[in-house]
Amino acid sequence: MGILTKFFGISGEADIKKLQPIVEQINSLELEFEKLSTEELKNKTGEFRKRIADGASLDDLLPEAFAAVREASKRTLGQRHYDVQLMGGIVLHQGKIAEMKTGEGKTLVATLSAYLNAISGEGVHIVTVNDYLSRRDAVWMGEIYNALGLKTGVLNHDASFLYDPAHEANKEEDKERDQLGSFKVVHEFLRPVTRREAYAADITYGTNNEFGFDYLRDNMAYTESQVSQRGHNFAIVDEVDSILIDEARTPLIISMPDAESGELYKIFSKIVPRLKKEEDYKVDEKQKAATLTEAGIEKIESILGIKDLYTERGMRYVHHLEQALRAQALFERDINYVVKGGEVIIVDEFTGRLMPGRRWSDGLHQAIEAKEGVRVQQESRTLATITFQNYFRLYKKLSGMTGTASTSAEEFHKVYNLEAAEIPTNRPMVR
Repeated sequence: MGILTKFFGISGEADIKKLQPIVEQINSLELEFEKLSTEELKNKTGEFRKRIADGASLDDLLPEAFAAVREASKRTLGQRHYDVQLMGGIVLHQGKIAEMKTGEGKTLVATLSAYLNAISGEGVHIVTVNDYLSRRDAVWMGEIYNALGLKTGVLNHDASFLYDPAHEANKEEDKERDQLGSFKVVHEFLRPVTRREAYAADITYGTNNEFGFDYLRDNMAYTESQVSQRGHNFAIVDEVDSILIDEARTPLIISMPDAESGELYKIFSKIVPRLKKEEDYKVDEKQKAATLTEAGIEKIESILGIKDLYTERGMRYVHHLEQALRAQALFERDINYVVKGGEVIIVDEFTGRLMPGRRWSDGLHQAIEAKEGVRVQQESRTLATITFQNYFRLYKKLSGMTGTASTSAEEFHKVYNLEAAEIPTNRPMVR
């Protein structure tokens, strides 16, 4: 293990060379697979699945599975996977990041490990950076998967599809697009289906947003029939540095307007003025905090007619009470804010300028609106949330492709325990 691999998870040239015997094994099968009929090639998937059921591992099947994908690609797209692309496919299957220079055919590389891992029947998710690429890649690579008897699903923001070659309109145009790899895909070859059907496909293309939000919606489902996803087996993330590092802590949030919340702020805006400073609550001006005393808690419980403010039933009250108390004790009209045109406008504490459009968070602004008797703007209640970082940790196996993994290698290793391997170029790079 080299020092880079040891500390930052970057596989060097020596590690890549270890893949050469596997590549040679795949190459040795090429003539054998060329002789297969269309039906025989398609039937290979069923044969592989039987061998898995009989105890074979995916690693055992890798050379033959990759040879099958290469042959299907030659027949459908007229494109043959180069040796370095086979290496990239092996790296992805190993649950690593393949660092490949632009123009080295990342989209084609993904088909190798996607097919191999789809053989288990547990599903493979290929994560793209936008809806257009999800459609384009599913239609383009869907021909390979279809030739091998697999179904390809697509997730878009407002729809979901299955790749369906029966929608093929013009075969000559299709051949030309395959050579160019430049689909003008809107929805051709894509049959609309339910979200659940798109996930039931062997391989599903979609953006990180679609996969993440579907996971949140599934967690809010009341019945099994409302659940779309069927687990998190294996994901291949394109532009992995952007999605797993740059957007790692970006939260996905499903929320809804909270009509009840506004009423609670109004109720507590009338209760809080009945509390006495020092006796019922303490103020820490430096920390911008106001804390109820035991006497204050008892007074609130008496007013509300409840036994324990901090039980689960009362916790919803606590949040609104605390913000109403802060609004009353710490925020002063014409110093911290002004009321203008029926709105509470923040005053910048450093410049004294008004900041229209800016709002305090966590319900504080609503509490001040209730205190001043102006319209309380509706708050949103968060129903479900997850960061991309935590979502992608759900997968049993995670891999990705990028042109710049080495710059983020330390973070990949630290956050996801992912190693990156630099794949050689097929042709020498011109500088």
